[in-house]
Amino acid sequence: FELKNTSGRTVLSLSKIGDIPMVYHRDVPDDATIKEVVVKQEPTGEWFAVLGIETEDDAPPKPKKLEDCVGIDVGILKYAHDTDGTAVERPDLSDERDRLEREQRKLSRKEHGSANYRKQQRTVAKRHADLQRKRQDFLHKLSNYYAREYDLVAVEDLDAKGLMELPSNSHNRAGAAWGTFLRMLEYKCEREGTHFVAVDPTGTTKECAACGVETDKPLWVREHSCPSCGFTADRDWNAAYNILVRGLKEVGAGCPESTSSESKDSDGLRKSADDFRTPAETALPTGTDSVPAKRVVETGSPICLRARSARSHGP
Repeated sequence: FELKNTSGRTVLSLSKIGDIPMVYHRDVPDDATIKEVVVKQEPTGEWFAVLGIETEDDAPPKPKKLEDCVGIDVGILKYAHDTDGTAVERPDLSDERDRLEREQRKLSRKEHGSANYRKQQRTVAKRHADLQRKRQDFLHKLSNYYAREYDLVAVEDLDAKGLMELPSNSHNRAGAAWGTFLRMLEYKCEREGTHFVAVDPTGTTKECAACGVETDKPLWVREHSCPSCGFTADRDWNAAYNILVRGLKEVGAGCPESTSSESKDSDGLRKSADDFRTPAETALPTGTDSVPAKRVVETGSPICLRARSARSHGP
């Protein structure tokens, strides 16, 4: 093969095939060496030439002093929630899904193997491509932002395939494409010289960011309220903070000041949280290891008010 520039156009010359005009998706770096070319046809009927290139390893060194660090908790209601308080909404792909389902219904009514069936197959493939490209664009932009803006990015080491096999809500998990996002984030952090740490996700949602006590919470409870120390924060922010602390420990860096042993009143944590309410009163000791969900009482609930009234009017 050979790449030529003829009259302002780029032409790919392949042996035994000839010259093929092509349009670059992005320019090839000047110092790159093209090692191979793979020509393929997509189900949409479009042809692509994939260039395998080799470049010098010019990634910047990873910083030894970590100043800007972030923990990211991914989810379904909010695609990503980080320790800086940024909550990223899921991309709205409902229109693309509706168009895809409409074309799939048309395909099911065609005679299998006919010319109309093959034509409709091409249309369905284009709707699939529209959906995939919009999702890929969102994931590329989000992962690129975190890789460039921070010195360290901590995420959960999710088993995306295992989550897909769970009996409930698998459709939304598949649409979230968490595995794709984490892979993009990993290689972009490597390219930008950013520390990327994937931590064990066990207990990140249950554990309190202020005192470490674990509290079972059903999925519909979107606020973390610790019955032991009284710290309240957004559920996803609490999980993201725990992910960041574990990531810093893995790279051997110090934990954030708000969770140091010198200050356990969680004042620093409350100032960092976007939304918090008055801490719930509790008589549980701080050293409690785990608290079941049924024992968590939200501030302002009738049970809490009755208990407070009994204490004020009791003997």
